[in-house]
Amino acid sequence: MTTAGSAGSNHIVPDRVAVVGAGMVGLATAWFLQEAGVEVTVLDREGVAAGASWGNAGWLTPGLATPLPEPAVLKYGVRAVLSPSSPVYVPPTASPRLLKFLTRFARNSTAGRWKTAMDALVPINRQALPAFDFLAKAGVEAQTYEAKSFLAAYRTAEERKVLLEEIEQIHAAGQGIEFEAISGDDAREIEPSLSDEIGAAIRLHGQRFINPGSYVQLLADSVIARGGQIISGVVVKDIVDEIRGVRLVTGDGETDPFDAVVMATGAWLGDLARQFGVRTVVQAGRGYSFSVPIAHVPAGPVYFPAQRIACTPLGDRLRVAGMMEFRKPEAKLDPRRIDAIVEAARPLLRDADLDARTFEWVGPRPCTPDGLPIIGATASPRVFAAGGHGMWGITLGPITGQLLAETITTGRTPRELRPFNPLR
Repeated sequence: MTTAGSAGSNHIVPDRVAVVGAGMVGLATAWFLQEAGVEVTVLDREGVAAGASWGNAGWLTPGLATPLPEPAVLKYGVRAVLSPSSPVYVPPTASPRLLKFLTRFARNSTAGRWKTAMDALVPINRQALPAFDFLAKAGVEAQTYEAKSFLAAYRTAEERKVLLEEIEQIHAAGQGIEFEAISGDDAREIEPSLSDEIGAAIRLHGQRFINPGSYVQLLADSVIARGGQIISGVVVKDIVDEIRGVRLVTGDGETDPFDAVVMATGAWLGDLARQFGVRTVVQAGRGYSFSVPIAHVPAGPVYFPAQRIACTPLGDRLRVAGMMEFRKPEAKLDPRRIDAIVEAARPLLRDADLDARTFEWVGPRPCTPDGLPIIGATASPRVFAAGGHGMWGITLGPITGQLLAETITTGRTPRELRPFNPLR
């Protein structure tokens, strides 16, 4: 380790850091640590992008990166969330831990708390796309795609009011997002893939998207090309912080000591972080997706907010994603969730063969009760947390890695990260 700092303060810069988790957040942190001259080793229980990073919608939409607990959530009744076809599903056999999470989540789903959380997200959201641009300019060969169109589509103009009101609140919080309200006919002219059921829409400007699995794999390739090591198939069972360094306890034994460790384990973050003072519950909000052929591949993402279905063009197919299922992260794919997405999407898309599905997938988004991520130092100055981004781990992954690497190498917490203190 090396020492850096100004007069009156010294910070020990770690030479070797282990990152636990090879999703977007973990790999971005590893990459930016390398940018600061740190040697990194990334470990993952399965492999690169094996968790929530692979099959999600791949939207880069900082303008829409808002707290998940919101007043609209409270409109779902108990009967609704217990229905297997509900966009937000809670199994009737919810554990005490899940019930505790849901109680806190509900308490945060008020207008006042949403605004407080939104105010915390705005500064980091503003830097989200520049972080992707930095990676591209520095040689990461993964592409981001400009959304030639990004449509939020509704059956009626009345349904559309919900998002229009949310956009007003987003603007009030100081976050810019360009949009225009258009008719269903105008929406179909832009995107012929929309059916005649669509009667109103919102067109968003300045948004991007990626193929998330491909992007994260290319980011991993860059980490390796820069001298990093990525080890798959390793379950980290414990982290031991002692005088001579931080050791990882795995199923195969113990590692040599590292100077610091980053926990970027997604929905499993709480399992390792609790002993280091992280009390915020991280719950898996599982999302489902699949890929289908469609006669006209959209030029950009299509969103059906009332049904909570997100569609993204990937090559010559359309990825259809949706659901928020509060369940154990490792639970098996529930085909009823896939069926629910299919039946909700079928009347809204034109010439999409929803029965020719491939790549049916479920992934656990790491959600927190207050809708804010957990980023920064824990009770140990050598153990750091990076996770809890909910639906925005792809959008905010690179900027999270950039700011956390700055924290680790300088000992100073950027102001953008202060609301996300893991010890809050």
